[in-house]
Amino acid sequence: MIKQHDPDEILIAGAAGRSVRQMLRIAAQYEKPVRVIPDPHWLLAGEAVAALQPRFEAEDLLFRDPIRTDPAGLKSFYSGKRILITGAGGSIGSEICRQVAKIGPARVVLLEKHEASLFFIERELRAACADLEIVPAIGDITDPDRVAQVMQVTRPQVVFHAAAYKHVPMMELHPSEAYKTNVIGTRVVAEAAERARAEIFVLISTDKAVEPVSTMGLTKRIAELTVLGMNGPGKPSYMAVRFGNVLDSSGSVVPLFREQIEKGGPITVTHSEVTRLFMTVPEAVQLILHAGTIGKGGEVFVLDMGKPVRILDLAKTLARLHGLHPGRDIDIVFTGLRPGERLFETLFNDHEKIWKTPHPKILMAANGSGGAEGREELRKLLTVLEDRIRSVPVLGNGGTGRHPNSPQP
Repeated sequence: MIKQHDPDEILIAGAAGRSVRQMLRIAAQYEKPVRVIPDPHWLLAGEAVAALQPRFEAEDLLFRDPIRTDPAGLKSFYSGKRILITGAGGSIGSEICRQVAKIGPARVVLLEKHEASLFFIERELRAACADLEIVPAIGDITDPDRVAQVMQVTRPQVVFHAAAYKHVPMMELHPSEAYKTNVIGTRVVAEAAERARAEIFVLISTDKAVEPVSTMGLTKRIAELTVLGMNGPGKPSYMAVRFGNVLDSSGSVVPLFREQIEKGGPITVTHSEVTRLFMTVPEAVQLILHAGTIGKGGEVFVLDMGKPVRILDLAKTLARLHGLHPGRDIDIVFTGLRPGERLFETLFNDHEKIWKTPHPKILMAANGSGGAEGREELRKLLTVLEDRIRSVPVLGNGGTGRHPNSPQP
């Protein structure tokens, strides 16, 4: 039909989910702009302005079906347990709170240093789960006394450690702060969990921890090695869950592209060939919760993110979803890789053996992280990080925000 009629624009009305993704794939082949709008009855009801706003879900941008998991196993595992989430107001932390709240925990403890973020997630959970015991706790994970106090009072059985600095270029400018939060903060929380006799500790990690080149990646790999090395008899089951970029999370490219499109452009992309592994926030959290039910201690679980997504394709798709022809109605500008960034990311390194788990979307990386090999890797990474901290001014150096070896536009 597109070949026959050669439309200027494609309107997708009253469709959702799989239908939208299928039509987006087809439209992309012909480089046609697309608008996803609600049911046409909205127009008849006089809601024309709202109806004509671009309407789509984050998962529609992945060109694949969303991951769905069976919540029954999660409910049987977590029901009746006391659960603490650090970074409870962040993109991942808040979604862990939402999904955990639905599966019958005895208590949910929200540890967060930003009062506004804590206020909003607490209010949301109380509105959705009136009978759930919710304990909001303002506190910084780098404060051992406060973390210990929260742990001792609330006695969590399960700890999801989501609090972290995650912005790669920003952490290149502030390596000491990345170290303090991502490394020291992780150890503080992990040790407090042990003293509070927690049963399970899940570190939320990242693909940037694989063969790390960025400061953020270094600190997250050090955090992995730190918690994995703490496993032992009578201790919590320490494990890590590693995944790539979370689509539409705060600070990610999708909100940035949306803002640039709404302002008329240009859309800025670092490099024409840069790719990233993406999941939606709900997908990632579903699998994080499942990993917690599988782990016995010492594992690095890796979420199957599907195929890498080229960021340029993502930018073009978003432009078309706003009814624009990329390159004609809105420009795309290449700005060069920023400090700490790579063209490609991977979830495994060459030394890691990959094992299947009972869940088809969760793999396990076996790399000897908890033994002598892990301790030696930890020593080397700490040396690299210490050198970076010494070489960067206390307040960093904003400069151009571009890596010195970046390809020029």
